[in-house]
Amino acid sequence: MSASPLVLGIESSCDETAVALVRGDRTIVAQAVASQDEMHRPFGGVVPEIAAREHVEKLTPMVARVLAEGGVTLAQVDAIAATAGPGLIGGVMVGLVTAKALAFAGRKPLIAVNHLEGHALSPRLIAPDLQFPYLLLLVSGGHCQLLAVEGVGRYRRLATTIDDAVGEAFDKVAKILGLGFPGGPAVERAARNGDPRAVPLPRPLVGTAEPHFSFAGLKSAVLRARATGNFSTDDLAASFQQAATDCLIDRTRRAIDIMPEATALVVAGGVASNAAIRAALAELTARRDLPFVAPPPWLCTDNAAMIAWAGAERLALGMVDGLEVAARPRWPLDPGAETVRGAGVKA
Repeated sequence: MSASPLVLGIESSCDETAVALVRGDRTIVAQAVASQDEMHRPFGGVVPEIAAREHVEKLTPMVARVLAEGGVTLAQVDAIAATAGPGLIGGVMVGLVTAKALAFAGRKPLIAVNHLEGHALSPRLIAPDLQFPYLLLLVSGGHCQLLAVEGVGRYRRLATTIDDAVGEAFDKVAKILGLGFPGGPAVERAARNGDPRAVPLPRPLVGTAEPHFSFAGLKSAVLRARATGNFSTDDLAASFQQAATDCLIDRTRRAIDIMPEATALVVAGGVASNAAIRAALAELTARRDLPFVAPPPWLCTDNAAMIAWAGAERLALGMVDGLEVAARPRWPLDPGAETVRGAGVKA
């Protein structure tokens, strides 16, 4: 194995089919992402069966294309990394089985990556000086958590959502407002033309001692405000985005108090691409004199570069898996964390 191993990463946990080649020195050799937005738009959300079928059709040609664009063969790859969960189980199985076949055929180590760990470690791909332990705000369609990232494979959950994840709330508000799919970017676009103080909306759990999240009540408040007919779509979008941002900032501020040893605040996950949320987090950390690391937006959404990088980090520590490793629809980063009252299975 070379001093800077080359890892092939595969991501298929939801509705993006992605493949990437990443070296241990943080060089992204080649990558590709195939979106399924057009396939799912008529349904207003991701249809698991359609997503899995699209992964089956696209993944193998994409692997061949990325290898060709990188100018390497499978024989020159040092390891195969693939998302093994959590996610839509059909898609996860497609990616993991493909990775197993490549690892077996090429006699390469297989690394089964937790999709959430891919997000958690992705800032280290673009910030070489980022050291453990750091505080992670993980915000996506399925998760909203604050975690102490103490090392590769070592995560301590400080807070979670007790109902909806923030990305899920964005998607549901987009449906309420008729903004289309995907919902998060649609709400952000509408919010640019609205007044963030126009609609009185709640800030659930703000000011409480434990830094947990709740967004179900906020989503319901938007639904009730919409029904009055007194507010424009843009004002509703802007007011919702501001309320959600205020909740994230307050809860993150509390987590910073709980984790004084944090070397930085890191944000990751699809919602981390929201410009308003990133700006508010940057302002918070500036006031606290705490470094802030936010990956570029393309690295926040589902991609294979983060999976390959997590694979490279694990490979360097000898953390590889056998071909019997199973796909997992649920896979918490901190399986020992206590259940939060009211929290669902995604917490």
